[in-house]
Formats: sequence, C-alpha cells, structure tokens
Amino acid sequence: MGLMFSQKSTAQEKAKRDSASIVIDYNNEVGAMNPIWAWFGHDEPNYTYMKDGKILLSELALLSPAPVHLRVHNLLTTGDGTAALKWGSTNAYTEDANGHPIYNWRIIDSIFDVYVKLGIKPYAQIGFMPEALSTHPKPYRHNWQPGKSNELFTGWTYPPKDYHKWEELVYQWVKHSVERYGQKEVESWYWEVWNEPNIGYWSGTRDEFFKLYDYAAHGVKRALPSAKVGGPEVAGGGSPGGVNFLNAFIQHCIHGTNYATGQIGSPLDVISFHAKGQPKLVDGHVRMNMAPQLQDIESGFKIVASYPETKYIPIVIGESDPEGCAACGMATSPENAYRNGTLYSSYTAASFAREYLLADSLQINLMGAVSWSFEFENQPWFYGYRDLATNGVDKPVLNIFRMLGLMGPIRLGVTGSQMTNLQSMVNSSASGVKSDIGALATKSAASVIVMVWNYHDDDIPSVPQPISIVVNNLPVKTVQLTEYRIDDRYSNSYQVWKNMGSPQHPSAKQISKLEKSGLLQQKGVITKVMVHGGKAEMNISLKRQGVSLLKLAW
Repeated sequence: MGLMFSQKSTAQEKAKRDSASIVIDYNNEVGAMNPIWAWFGHDEPNYTYMKDGKILLSELALLSPAPVHLRVHNLLTTGDGTAALKWGSTNAYTEDANGHPIYNWRIIDSIFDVYVKLGIKPYAQIGFMPEALSTHPKPYRHNWQPGKSNELFTGWTYPPKDYHKWEELVYQWVKHSVERYGQKEVESWYWEVWNEPNIGYWSGTRDEFFKLYDYAAHGVKRALPSAKVGGPEVAGGGSPGGVNFLNAFIQHCIHGTNYATGQIGSPLDVISFHAKGQPKLVDGHVRMNMAPQLQDIESGFKIVASYPETKYIPIVIGESDPEGCAACGMATSPENAYRNGTLYSSYTAASFAREYLLADSLQINLMGAVSWSFEFENQPWFYGYRDLATNGVDKPVLNIFRMLGLMGPIRLGVTGSQMTNLQSMVNSSASGVKSDIGALATKSAASVIVMVWNYHDDDIPSVPQPISIVVNNLPVKTVQLTEYRIDDRYSNSYQVWKNMGSPQHPSAKQISKLEKSGLLQQKGVITKVMVHGGKAEMNISLKRQGVSLLKLAW
C-alpha cells in the first residue's frame, strides 16, 4: 500500500510541476466568433424524418441562436426512400415510357420541411444522378457494407445522358423550393454541386464535371437569380489530385467557357473542399493524427486566396473530420474506437480552434466547417460509427457543439504555456511528450467564455493536469463562474453505458439515465471570483481528453 501511495504521490507532484497556464486579455479581440462549427452532414437523407433523426435535428437546432446548416448526399438519387449505410433516395426524377420527365418532390419535401420548421438551413447538395438520366444506369443501387469489397460507385456516379434535362431538373427543384418555402427563405440557403468529383463519386472526366456544374448552376440561377451556388467539394484539399482539381475548377469558373451559356465564366458564390485526419491503432490504443486534416485546410485556403476573384468568397469545408468513413464502425475499423468517448470531443475542440487560426492567418472568409456526423438509425449501441448520437442518446462529442453554442460573438487571443503552436499542429499534430493544453476564448458585453482542453493524439490515460486560467483587463470587480465539463465523469453517456455493462438491450430506466448523461453537465456550483486590478484567476485540473467550459458572467 505504501509503494502504491508513493507512486501516486509522485505522479501528482510531477503533474503539479507540469502545470499549464492560459492567459487571456479581455481587450485583445482577434476576430468574430463566426459559427463555422454549426454545419453538419451525412450520407443518408432519409434518416432526417425518422425517429432518432428528428430528435437529433431538434437538438442541433437548439445549439445556438445561429442557424445550423445541413448537407446530405443522395437528394436526387432514384429509389423508394429506404435508408441504408451510405445510401438514400428521393425518386425526385423519373421518366415515362416516352422519355418525358416526371418530377416527384414528396420525399425531398419531407426532408426540407423538417429543416425549415426547425430553422435549419439546407446546404443543398445537387446530386446524385437519377437512374433515368445516367449514362450507365446498371447496376444502380449499391449494396455496400463496411469491411467488404463490394462496389460503392455504381450508376448514380455517372454523367447525365442529356445535360439539358439535368439543367431542367435543377431548375424545377429550385423553382419548387421557392414556391413551397418562399423566395426569402431559399435565398438564405446555399446550393452546391455533387460530392468529391476527383474520386469515385464522379465517374466522368474533369471537363464533364465542369459541364455538369455549369448546367446545374445555370438551372439554379434561372429559377432564382439571387440564389447562391458553388462547389466543387473535392476530396483532400491538400492532396495532389485535390489541389489540381480545385485550381482547375476555380480557373474554369473565372476564365473558362461556360458549357451551358457559351459565355466566359460560371457562377461561384461559395467554394468548398474536404479535409480529413488519419487515426491508427498503435500498441493497442488509438493514435489520432490531425495534421493531414489541417494540411488539407491550409492548402485549400491558400488556393482560394491566390486568386483575386475568389479571395473573399465564402469557403465551406464541406467535410472536416478525423478520418474518412462515417459508416465504418470499430468492428471493421478498430482505429475508429475514438468515436464513442472523449477522444472525439477533445479532438473536435482542438481542431476547430486551429481552423479559426488558419482562417485568421490567411485572411480568408471561412463560413462553415461541416462535421460529417449525424446518426445511424436502428444500429447497435455505441457501435463506433462517426455519429453525434446512438439510438437517441447523445455522445460526448455533441456536447462540444453545445459548448461552442454558448460562446460569445467576439474571439479573444489566447496564450498558453502548453498550447501547441499552429504550425506544429499543421506539421505533426499533438504527438509530442506533452499534451496540447489550449483554449478558445470569446467575450460579450457581460461575459467571457473560455473552452479549455487537454488533448493528445495518443488515447492513453493520464493523471489530471493542473491548469491556471487568467483573464486580464476585466471591466468589473467580481464575476460569477460556471463550469461545464466533458470527461469520464461528466457529459459522458458512453462511460455510463460501459458502467452498466454495455447493454445492447437497455431497459427503459437505463435509457432514461443514458439520455440524461448525454447532456452537457455543469461541474459543481456557480461561484464568485474576485477581480483584482482587472485580473481574474481560476484553477482547474483536466485529465487527458477532458474539456472544460468556463463562463465568467457579470
């Protein structure tokens, strides 16, 4: 017992010596806290109006006063609306025996009706190719399953056999949306064409994609000249293929001959590309790698900023995630075990902070960063999909977005003794000996809110690390301090589920407990902090992968 106590004391003393400090200045404003985080997406549009999908959307809509944006695949895919992994359909377009178009908006309306009712804005994806328009329609529907080699990119990935019919389909869809939801509402949406045309999602050539884009954008603008449209949603903004495609696309939109109109240039109101990290399994634990994701983002930003015509156009990172396959659970991809617990939440906090810093450094207009994560209906509990909730129970990562929704409108500069600098994160992630202990801070007229994390790529348990947080130049004598926490004790349904014995058929009482544990939880009571000479100091301790939100209000 004495030896165990001695080892524990030594670890605690070492942690104290390694204590981190974070310093914030109330007067050091660095930019707006634009809600770039309030963007989500998923492959399966039919989950939108299903039981757990509607519950989660209602929660997303309440994250903050800023509207949430939703991007989904398969909005024009042919089928009966049955959902499956990486699949969905709306049957929006079919043809009669004579090849005349038949438009059916019933399923699309049932999706967008949910959004509009909740105040959610569609980031409306124009894709994929209806079976009746595809140049290679058979086979059409895939039967993809994770861990298997069956075909994913089937008939829905091909160019249209008639680009005029394609343009008319887009025109009719936008026109119908205006008629159903009103011009003002649709003017607040963004439309984007396709998904990852530089890889298997597009089975045509690059020039054929430009033609697809031109006709789609023309259809959007013909229906509503004030509508906003863009692309190209390339995979890997920093990969050679992604870089070349994004450059060529921007050059086409600026200087190329428009396939639909014959004029020079094509409409471009938003530019989009994707960015992914690269976790792996090392010695029995998950090791994250944020560097590829940040490198994709940095490269994409630099490309957009390199053209005078696009430097200030809004950018959406159309998918911004720790890795690339939302529907690949940890049974087939064990490195995806990060998705259930606090590693996903701490990674998300640390990565969003760097996205703001990258946008600041290059002075670009970052409008959104889509977390490609939603929910998977009727799947095993905590199966390790990249989702925000499982069977209606919120995962820890969703509480990061609740924290972000509480933050103020103006970002403040942060200095951290153990906060990994931006370039090091871009180059090698948080792979050093010490954790990345950092913060994102905001202010309003009557508050300062600080989100603090203890993140490391390696998901290995650690003793709690002491952290001092100092806020200078506060304009008051006292503040009320409220702390919210995500760790192994707070805001963590996964830990509670494991403590129950990991039931796959939890009782109603257990489900109720899980639902409560999935919400953002306050740690302790509200306390008063004295401000001396404009300075307030707080001390907390965080285990590795823990995140704390400190709200100083007056």
